[in-house]
Amino acid sequence: MKLLEKAGFRKPSEIQKKVIPLVLQGKDVIGGSATGSGKTLAFGAGIIERIKKEKGLQVLILTPTRELAEQVGNAFTRFSEYKQLMVAIVYGGISINHQIRDLRNSEIVVGTPGRIIDHMERGTINFSDLKILVLDEADRMLDMGFVHDVEKIIKNCPKERQTLLFSATISGDVEHIASRHMKNPETISVEPYVDPAKLKQTYYDIPKNLKFSLLVHLLKKEKHGLVMVFCNTRHNTNFIGRNLRNLGMDVLAIHGGLTQQKRNRIMEKFNKNKVYVLVCTDIAARGLDIGGVSHIYNYDIPKTSKDYIHRIGRTARAGKEGIAINIISDRDYDNFSNVLKDSSLNIEKAETPEVEVVRMMLPNQDVQRRQRWDSRDWQSRRFNRERHARNRERSGEGKREERHERHGQENSMGGRKNFRNKSRGRNFGGRRRIPQRSRNYRSQGRRQGNRSMSFSRRGRF
Repeated sequence: MKLLEKAGFRKPSEIQKKVIPLVLQGKDVIGGSATGSGKTLAFGAGIIERIKKEKGLQVLILTPTRELAEQVGNAFTRFSEYKQLMVAIVYGGISINHQIRDLRNSEIVVGTPGRIIDHMERGTINFSDLKILVLDEADRMLDMGFVHDVEKIIKNCPKERQTLLFSATISGDVEHIASRHMKNPETISVEPYVDPAKLKQTYYDIPKNLKFSLLVHLLKKEKHGLVMVFCNTRHNTNFIGRNLRNLGMDVLAIHGGLTQQKRNRIMEKFNKNKVYVLVCTDIAARGLDIGGVSHIYNYDIPKTSKDYIHRIGRTARAGKEGIAINIISDRDYDNFSNVLKDSSLNIEKAETPEVEVVRMMLPNQDVQRRQRWDSRDWQSRRFNRERHARNRERSGEGKREERHERHGQENSMGGRKNFRNKSRGRNFGGRRRIPQRSRNYRSQGRRQGNRSMSFSRRGRF
């Protein structure tokens, strides 16, 4: 109860009431619960009560994304203060050296499957003392293609352990993992954390060329708190975010192509209300605890109803009201029909308002702008070359060059050699001629086998 009070829970949530006693009894648990229902504290409170401060890794928590690993790891750090337990957070995209040092003295490790396997191959993580294994957001972890990685990690863990698996949906792959690696698990399911009665869902059917104009119109018209605009691709996320910023809006864009440090900074700014609009891919649809989101805009419609439910689950949480708005055009009809197959969703059609057409900067306009500048640079270089040539002509240097070249062509090779001797060390037209003595040194070096001398004088080393 100390942890619940410290985390701000006056009374345990439904999943906390059901899971904490089972964890304390050492039983395996399959928990079906959405993000934000308090499941991290549900298994965290029981784990921290069970383990002691001893040398060696005792708890391993696998998460699908870096952001979720950071979030769960920070939560365990807060929860375990009174026991002084060490928590290591390991994921890719950052230096591995600090993680290696943290792993030596940590009782709890939170990480992504890829980086955990990296440490296994390096021999920097030891599972011999492991007591508890947690698979958080297991369905998403398997959807992202971590099936073989998860299997490999589980096989390296001791057979005598407690396994806790949490998933928003219990799919066939999740059941397969549970049947192979869990012993008589207790299955817990709770009601959705999002209140359907307080979530208003609408859609606008509009021509493709007016989608962005409608989005801008709604963002300016609607009174909102934090707003999340979902796109299906990284390219579209950057494209929409850049065009909203060009209109003077406080907007940040996040997707899996950004570095981890940049993603952390963006989420920190959004959580602290330093920006009010976040354009994102499905990387922000699950696992992250973001409070105060009032509006969800689906600029691109997800392919499945499951992904749609995860997106709209970012709002209407903890008893608050929320709005989910879908902006669809003809290319979204197939995806939207897949979403509507879920009979539990009640999405009403809204009347499309008159919107002012907003001009967008097309993706290739930046390239065209750079090309224009490149052509200007080329023209500038050409102008400078012509100017230098004119100056040389005025000074008579060009005429001297022409006279010397004509003299060399008319005479024999011996004459040209004498000409080179006479012109030793002079600079004609910006090109430095090598003195004859240096040429003799080079040839002597080659004859004597001193290759270092000849190569160094040519400037190859």
